[in-house]
Amino acid sequence: MTYLMHIENPCRAFILRATILACLGVCLDACLVLATDTLAAEPVHLQADVVVYGGTAAAVTAAIEAKRLGKSVVIVSPDKHLGGLSSGGLGWTDTGNKQVIGGLSREFYHRVWKHYDEKDAWSWQTRESYGNQGQGNAAIDGAQRTMWIFEPHVAEAVFNEWVKELQITVYREHPLDRATGVKLAGGKIESIRTLGGKTFAGKMFIDATYEGDLMAAAGVNYHVGREANSQYDEQWNGVQVGVLHHGHHFGVLPHGISPYVVPGDASSGVLPRISTNPPGEYGAADDRVQAYCFRMCLTNHDANRVPFPRPDGYDAKQYELLRRVLDAGWREGFRKFDPIPNLKTDTNNHGPFSTDNIGFNNDYPDATYERRAEIVAEHTQYQKGLMYFLANDAGVPDDVRESMSKWGLAKDEFVDNSNWPHQIYVREARRMVGSFVMTENELLKKRPTPDSIGMGSYTIDSHNVQRYITPEGFVQNEGDIAVPTKGPYKIALGSILPKREQIQNLVVPVCVSSTHIAFGSIRMEPVFMILGESAAAVASLAIDRKSAVQDVPYEVLRERLLSSGQVLEYENPEPKGVSLDSLPGIVVDDVKAIRTGQWISSTASRHWIGEEYLHDDDNKTLVSTLIFEAKLPASGLYQVGIAYPENNNRSPDVPVTIQHGKGKETVRINQRKPIPSNHFLPLGTFYFDAENPVAVIISNEGTRGHVVADAVQWLGVQE
Repeated sequence: MTYLMHIENPCRAFILRATILACLGVCLDACLVLATDTLAAEPVHLQADVVVYGGTAAAVTAAIEAKRLGKSVVIVSPDKHLGGLSSGGLGWTDTGNKQVIGGLSREFYHRVWKHYDEKDAWSWQTRESYGNQGQGNAAIDGAQRTMWIFEPHVAEAVFNEWVKELQITVYREHPLDRATGVKLAGGKIESIRTLGGKTFAGKMFIDATYEGDLMAAAGVNYHVGREANSQYDEQWNGVQVGVLHHGHHFGVLPHGISPYVVPGDASSGVLPRISTNPPGEYGAADDRVQAYCFRMCLTNHDANRVPFPRPDGYDAKQYELLRRVLDAGWREGFRKFDPIPNLKTDTNNHGPFSTDNIGFNNDYPDATYERRAEIVAEHTQYQKGLMYFLANDAGVPDDVRESMSKWGLAKDEFVDNSNWPHQIYVREARRMVGSFVMTENELLKKRPTPDSIGMGSYTIDSHNVQRYITPEGFVQNEGDIAVPTKGPYKIALGSILPKREQIQNLVVPVCVSSTHIAFGSIRMEPVFMILGESAAAVASLAIDRKSAVQDVPYEVLRERLLSSGQVLEYENPEPKGVSLDSLPGIVVDDVKAIRTGQWISSTASRHWIGEEYLHDDDNKTLVSTLIFEAKLPASGLYQVGIAYPENNNRSPDVPVTIQHGKGKETVRINQRKPIPSNHFLPLGTFYFDAENPVAVIISNEGTRGHVVADAVQWLGVQE
């Protein structure tokens, strides 16, 4: 809250800064040349070809592309730090298919790789001890000289050095005057004014903020909340009551959790952080926004660890619901302590009650700066209190409290903010309603996407938006969605352009024109950098042609994007499942397996059998099983094999039980290792009695990492 209150008073900040600089004998004009923080005592009118508003990673790539195209450019950032979430704690990058990350976005990850290729970068551990961890792929790709996992301060240093190399001027802590600070004429933005009184005029403007403040202040249409499924003919938008995809819900527990102060007694009142409002009808529109949190950088390395502080106003009663979750046996608190270099983590939300502050951010997108500061302060207190509670409260089970007390904030991260992230995770705010609206239909390839300016590939992913009371009297979360996109998808040019009749010289690469559910995949940091670069290319070409951004010929833009290394189509053929008819023996596909627990269908890997394969939710509190039953033509010896798409995020110890004619036998398989070219890993040869039950049972009990299953094969063996 302190930081946001500070940026609300840029004049006061300037006086303090100017005093310090004067004492040091530093000329403020020199700061402009060196592209450092600049604030003005008196209003000054500044002119640039392209004015980029925002401090996100997309803002940086937009400015760099404009500069490379020979345009004068300025970054006007409401924030102190460059990089947004990429430098604000999200170091465990949500990449999806890395082959479609090109241009300046890939160059960022190359620059990160260059940093970690130096021995001095490894201060708390060796590169060898870190290994090559990542989200299903290697974190360090030596062949392509990229690194996808990194520390927050490293990302910020990369962004700062990048703009310094190109002598791009950055005005920090300059929030837009959203009430009267946008001057319009003839369907164009002429200038913007910040709360500090500085005016920036430009030929083209790019809104690269997470909130879309410039877009909204300019009068562009936008949407907040979830659209009804019926509006764009979608399946996964709107209220999703009854849909339980990830393990971030109370269905992972062995029994329901009472929401009441006295369990089971509604008259006793409701516990904190539970809504008493009805959740709404399935598929209906609402104005709720998926939950925010901070991506904390933690460590259990004592030399660099700061114990979790007790925040002002700490109230242990806020976490009573979590205590009940822990008492019910849930122990997945460390599941998303994802390792980044130097014995640190990118810690994200995981489970029914975690770092996501569900239901406390719905008014954030349209809120005033003052109200946003209050929301950020409440989120900060909630999450700091959560960590203090887990590490210290006597009501927390001993095993959890003792483990959590060994962790703390990283002493060498966010050093000017008491080691706390300076950027809250704004997963979603405003979304433009522009020239083309991206929906789940384009992502799932039910409809073609026109005029590609880049690609996304991450799972369609929404976090929970509400925590409510079910008709049965239990607490439940709603809104969490995970739907694979069936491979990379194109993002349309029209999705970053306002409608022509509204604004003709504004491009919006972050709050893109998309539905809530489509934005759930598009909203990844590598994609924002891709779209930032494409936005600047559009703006620069519009300047060259003296046209509206909507009138830039796509073929001209396409040529520019391809020449800079952007990936506009995925050239590799889309993977297809192996036909069951082409396989020998008796093969039972996963679609015919008997399921218990949570299983998610996917085609994200490179190979599978039939229509899809299944993976568990990686939530080990809820045991999930798949039973493959077969009818064999005759009794005898059969070799049993199992098919699964391997990956290094799989479990190395999956229990598979073979029910055969002489009883049962359980073997454990390592699903990180490749399977033979014939698609099936042999489990052994067993005698089966065709008159008795024949089955193979796959379970995730006691495993670590995802458990996947595709098909089971029985091959007759000559005796």
